[in-house]
Amino acid sequence: MDLRTRRKTTNVIALGLSLAAMAFGLFWLIWILWMVFEQGIGALSLDLLTLDTPAPGNAGGLRNAIFGSLVMVGLAMLIATPVAILAGIYLAEYGRRTVLGQVTRFVNDILLSAPSIVIGLFIYAIYVAQVGKFSGMSGALALALLVIPVVVRTTEDMLILVPNALREAAFALGAPKWKVILMVTLRSAKTGVITGILLALARISGETAPLLFTALSNQFWSADLSEPMANLPVTIFKFAMSPFADWQELAWAGVFIITMGVLFLNILARVVFRQQSANH
Repeated sequence: MDLRTRRKTTNVIALGLSLAAMAFGLFWLIWILWMVFEQGIGALSLDLLTLDTPAPGNAGGLRNAIFGSLVMVGLAMLIATPVAILAGIYLAEYGRRTVLGQVTRFVNDILLSAPSIVIGLFIYAIYVAQVGKFSGMSGALALALLVIPVVVRTTEDMLILVPNALREAAFALGAPKWKVILMVTLRSAKTGVITGILLALARISGETAPLLFTALSNQFWSADLSEPMANLPVTIFKFAMSPFADWQELAWAGVFIITMGVLFLNILARVVFRQQSANH
């Protein structure tokens, strides 16, 4: 067998294995989505948004769980986003070659790959155990720690992609560095930064493990962040594991809501990122 034939054969085998792996992954993904649609759409009703989680055998919905998830996720994004963007700006504009920048980048990479349950245990140890009770605030803090590394990495990568010629042109006009960062580099990379924020939001929307150790859950309506707060992921986990058919139906409805929300955020992030790539 000559060299050309051997390379062609190797290419065909590698391409075939790649297509087989893709088909294998798509099969399970489509199956999961089909199950979510089949079971979830049938469980949707007006009571889902107007009634709280019920006792077994009673009519109910997921109003308190949806509200709790929105509050904790929103608060987590409000806490984490400014901190993460500022850290990303430091790493890209000030700390590329400094020791502090390298240490920060290393710690951020560890947080980025850390299991979410570890974050939940950390918040439990430093907050929940000290206060003596579960709370919505501790859940928001755990989710915020999951947001920070994603947004830091995305912000740094997007700022590094901005051409140095833009910075040099602004410096030549006499602009101070803070204004160059704010008005030139960050504005040029804003679409990529927004994409990172949306991806982080999609990640924390369905996190269950951190909330089991922090916010726990609440069978009733509660807007008090200092008390246990209902949320969709933990409610889905609890209802799906129960032997009651009505609870399992509500769990499927919750899965459908989270899946559609995450799918929408991912599509939105892809569209925003594609627009940025087209602009560049």
